Amino acid sequence: VQLQASGGGLVQAGDSLRLSCAASGRSFSNYAMGWFRQAPGKERDVVAAITLNEVTYYADFVGGRFTISRDNAKNTVYLQMNSMKPEDTAVYYCAARNGFLYGSNWSRLTSYNYWGQGTLVTVSS
Repeated sequence: VQLQASGGGLVQAGDSLRLSCAASGRSFSNYAMGWFRQAPGKERDVVAAITLNEVTYYADFVGGRFTISRDNAKNTVYLQMNSMKPEDTAVYYCAARNGFLYGSNWSRLTSYNYWGQGTLVTVSS
């Protein structure tokens, strides 16, 4: 599967932004999906994940501000980001795993088989 992330841009603190990740290929519904981000000089960290059954997981720093969702008919996963903060500035990547996510695997980079190219999000103060 190929992933194409979009929706990044420059926003102000407190604004909202929705990222999209379109997947090509078949059987999108068979993939668990995740969003990760990488700030300059830092490691890539998990933001959120959604399973085949649409169970969602979030990193602690999200604090209820972000929502991950998927539309299997459109082969797309979304990340709605509200109340954004300057520390949310990063390149955001979507990722896909062929199959189920178990336990804490949702948060591990190595759990995902496919990665998109990333979209830059900049939050100004």
